[in-house]
Amino acid sequence: MDPLYREIILEHSQNPQNFGVLNNADIDVTEINPLCGDSIRLTLAIEKGRVKKILFFGVGCAISQASASLFTEEMKNKSLAEIKKMSEQDVLDLLGVTLTPARMACALLVYKTGKKIRLPF
Repeated sequence: MDPLYREIILEHSQNPQNFGVLNNADIDVTEINPLCGDSIRLTLAIEKGRVKKILFFGVGCAISQASASLFTEEMKNKSLAEIKKMSEQDVLDLLGVTLTPARMACALLVYKTGKKIRLPF
């Protein structure tokens, strides 16, 4: 793994952006990876169909936490429709590294969590 990407993953896992739980969230969804026990909870405040604020709370490996941090940064001010259009590859591209199949499940946990968001809102 390229040292630069390793630094990005470590930085986002050790100092995650948008970490926490939003009180009185408009959307609150959780997903667990049954293979390893990692979990991600997304809480969102929505205003006029757009993400006003997004926070995540998670327990798990560096890859799942870094992916959630990067995903929430990317989702700020996007519409729910834009979020729902994201692909697995879009989420993997945020990490910028090639992963083994087992680690891919960790990286995509936030994607699976985001897929639980129901439209229309």
